[in-house]
Amino acid sequence: MEKKVLVIGGCGRIGGCVAQDILTHTNSKVIVTSRKPQTVVASPLKFLALDLADTEALKKAISSVDLVVHCAGPFHYREGKVLATCIELGVDYLDVSDHRSLYKKVIPWQEKAKASGITAILNTGVFPGISNSMVKQGIEQFEQPQKIKLNYVVAGSGGAGVTVMRTTFLGLTSSFDVWLDGQWQAKKPYSEREIVDFPEPYGKTGVYWFDVAETYTFAESFDVESVITKFGSVPDLYNHLTWITANIFPRALMKSNFGIEFLSQVSYWMTTVTDKFSGVGIAMRAEITGTIAGKETRYCSTMVHEDTAIAAGAGTGTIAQLILEGNLSKPGIYPVERALPTELFLAGMKKRNIEILEH
Repeated sequence: MEKKVLVIGGCGRIGGCVAQDILTHTNSKVIVTSRKPQTVVASPLKFLALDLADTEALKKAISSVDLVVHCAGPFHYREGKVLATCIELGVDYLDVSDHRSLYKKVIPWQEKAKASGITAILNTGVFPGISNSMVKQGIEQFEQPQKIKLNYVVAGSGGAGVTVMRTTFLGLTSSFDVWLDGQWQAKKPYSEREIVDFPEPYGKTGVYWFDVAETYTFAESFDVESVITKFGSVPDLYNHLTWITANIFPRALMKSNFGIEFLSQVSYWMTTVTDKFSGVGIAMRAEITGTIAGKETRYCSTMVHEDTAIAAGAGTGTIAQLILEGNLSKPGIYPVERALPTELFLAGMKKRNIEILEH
């Protein structure tokens, strides 16, 4: 029978890339949603006008599909309503959430999800998502891993929409805890600049502490002493502007809806200009330090893609394909690194012409 997939927020840039990847790699019927009832989508996608505040409409939409993929961010504001409905109705669930807040809200529902029999995987996409599996691949090389260091750089807008800008600025509003030297320590966002040598075309680029979902879940998933996650942009001008925003702008402005929306719209407008020169790609570098046969060893893997949004679609689409084809079933709620076996991850990347280079 033809499987049906509901991509909530599937008319946005990230959601659209997820929907396209599922169409390309499976024989499923894909339904995309938006709050705007007059939205036009290209065939063979199907469109459904859906407001997540309408509980009955949400239940009706989810009850008719085999898999829900939640792409309607920012996820800082989400309370887990879509996942709760999936648990109630017994429908598998993925999302592209990129902040620890949603994971912490829904992980107490673990036993309910297991009892329902659904596979629920959070933080799919590129970072988090592909990045999680890159780190897992490295962790598996060691007898005793000790430190995870994960760096990202994104060119311009990354090919994403204004929602991603909102997510970025929301991540600058307050300090966050990181796992360092075996204990949780507070770090200021966009602090402690470091120069990291990424693969071409990025080369040596500035990165800063940034609160991504992996910062939290890696500390739970792996027995390591430290987890370091840093993010940067090109052109480097954006790094300096973001640093000013995080460290100098009035806190009241940064914590207001008006301030976040104003900064997001201005930044998105700026990237529409610079994307023509910088591109919209991504590079990631995962370093694991640990011991093999009693000897301290360092492992590194890298990944580059010319379009960040398409890479995010590939990360989520890989997991969606495995679930739809019956090759991945793990009842409960998990981040990517606890649910996706490395061999299946690598096979999915190969199908999508995404190369993970090991050093």
